[in-house]
Amino acid sequence: MSFIWTLMAIASFIYGAAAGTLDAVSSAAMEGAEEAVKVVISLAGAICLWSGVTEVISRTGGIRALSRVFAPVLRRLFKESSSDPEIMDAISTNMAANLLGLGNAATPSGIRAATLICRKNRTVEDLCTLVVINTSSIQLIPTTIAALRGSLGASSPFDVTPAIWCASVFALSVGLLSLASLRWVASKRG
Repeated sequence: MSFIWTLMAIASFIYGAAAGTLDAVSSAAMEGAEEAVKVVISLAGAICLWSGVTEVISRTGGIRALSRVFAPVLRRLFKESSSDPEIMDAISTNMAANLLGLGNAATPSGIRAATLICRKNRTVEDLCTLVVINTSSIQLIPTTIAALRGSLGASSPFDVTPAIWCASVFALSVGLLSLASLRWVASKRG
């Protein structure tokens, strides 16, 4: 990805120099960098808040409670890993962070769950399921998007929530159906 961005930046400067608009390209690059820093700073507060909430939930035993709540669904989705409480806790933490709309906070627990699945089970099915659920997660509270919209001046940052619910449920459904279809095809091929 860094190669693509570097290539785009170089191409922009070359085109700007050839078209005689290098000043405009340089100015746009500086303005873009300034705006990027402003957005990152405004998002940092919301991400810190909800990451802290996730940490408090984890330290107070809320993750164990979430594991019990998610257990019936997770047992069906993660058949080989469902007997390992450490893996289920990592998956539950990942799902809780995703439900709160915190993709950044979900990443460490997702990596931990993937590492544990690989280390303990050596299977691909549970790992694929984790990737699908993590990638197309349902967001009950889209905190990151709301924080971004708020930082850009939206009067009602959470008004996109119903659309996000629909999109995330659809994405998760398609992901799980695709995964089930691929498993079925693989089982038919032997």
